[in-house]
Amino acid sequence: MKKTALDIFHAGLAAVNPYDAVQTHMPPIVDLYTNGGFEKLYVIAVGKAAFPMMRAASDTLGETVTHGVVLTKYDHAEPGVLPSFIEILEASHPVPDENGVSAARQIIGLLNTTDEKTLVLCLLSGGASALLVAPNELVTLQEKQQATGMLLKAGANIVELNAVRKHISRVKGGRLAEHAAPAPVVSLILSDVVGDPLDVIASGPTSPDASTYAFALGAVRKYGLEDSMPHSILHILTEGAEGRLPETPKAEAPIFRQVRNTIVGSNHVAAEAARKRAVALGYETIILGTEFQGEAADLGKWLVKTAKEHQRDMISSHGKKMCLIAGGETVVKVKGTGLGGRNMEMALVAAMELDGHHGITFLSAGTDGTDGPTDSAGAVADGMTIAHAKTSGLDAAAYLANNDSYHFFKPLDDLIITGPTGTNVMDLQVVLIEP
Repeated sequence: MKKTALDIFHAGLAAVNPYDAVQTHMPPIVDLYTNGGFEKLYVIAVGKAAFPMMRAASDTLGETVTHGVVLTKYDHAEPGVLPSFIEILEASHPVPDENGVSAARQIIGLLNTTDEKTLVLCLLSGGASALLVAPNELVTLQEKQQATGMLLKAGANIVELNAVRKHISRVKGGRLAEHAAPAPVVSLILSDVVGDPLDVIASGPTSPDASTYAFALGAVRKYGLEDSMPHSILHILTEGAEGRLPETPKAEAPIFRQVRNTIVGSNHVAAEAARKRAVALGYETIILGTEFQGEAADLGKWLVKTAKEHQRDMISSHGKKMCLIAGGETVVKVKGTGLGGRNMEMALVAAMELDGHHGITFLSAGTDGTDGPTDSAGAVADGMTIAHAKTSGLDAAAYLANNDSYHFFKPLDDLIITGPTGTNVMDLQVVLIEP
């Protein structure tokens, strides 16, 4: 059942291959450039999936591209594959570093050379918020790193985190589109955010920003970070919330008359592909939803409870084996010093809930191949996981309390190791149920 769950997960991954997603949307862009009287074509790809997205654009556009820049996470690019006029830059994720600052400066410099005869193609995917780093001149990189780390550790969701990022940035929240003006901008976007809100994915560099300084400041206060937040950031958010700083560009801003944003891949697409694979394998399959948020542990408990209910109904009705699929992006409030991520933590909680219970297998994994600061995408568990752990001297409750799910699953060989997948559409959970 563990192998089957992995098979279904990989079917979901294949459906959100960023290369295919971009190529599908290239014909109208080629037509726009050819018939629009343009003389230059700039292609900017940022995010964990930036490299395959750029490769798809390059394979279609060829030497039509005047200049291209790929900005992605370390070890997420292949040297020697793209033409020499496309630069490859790498930086840190999820906490930004100096390479991200340098790369953002280079991209801003390129966009500042545009005119009405330039078409800008942006290829955006999850991770771009941390990779494309251009803090407000009053904020240092270290202060932005500190703020990002504090919000992540406190359990802030992506909407809250990105609202703060946008309001202390020179590129997020529609401000990258400002740098590109007066050039028209076309953005193809791989969504890693629940509900696919354009202003939240990658912190919306080419989208009107629906968030405000007041909302960002509210997020800081919500998690009790007002006293520990760097003074420069708190000052900017406070000044903005009181109306003394200009807001990020909104939908009515003139620059957005020449900006087109298109979602080319999402968690829903991955979940639907996983469902089709499960059906092909003989499972009665239900997609429970693709917009799950909140605490990873809470979702893990709820999914196991739901699976057990279906299993009981299956026994009374002589039903066939089932597969439950869920998607979204949860959070973990980190209290320990261990190594892990939201998917591994969810699987650990599920293992504890399933202890001694037969016929249910639980998988949770990130579609980008990375769960937290680890080389694992997630983990898989069943009713025997805790028993196996005990024979290895592993106390599940202690590992959970220390947020050390990685070191719990590693000796059990139950980690899901995919390597960088080249895509990023949040997480998938696959729960298999047999009588």
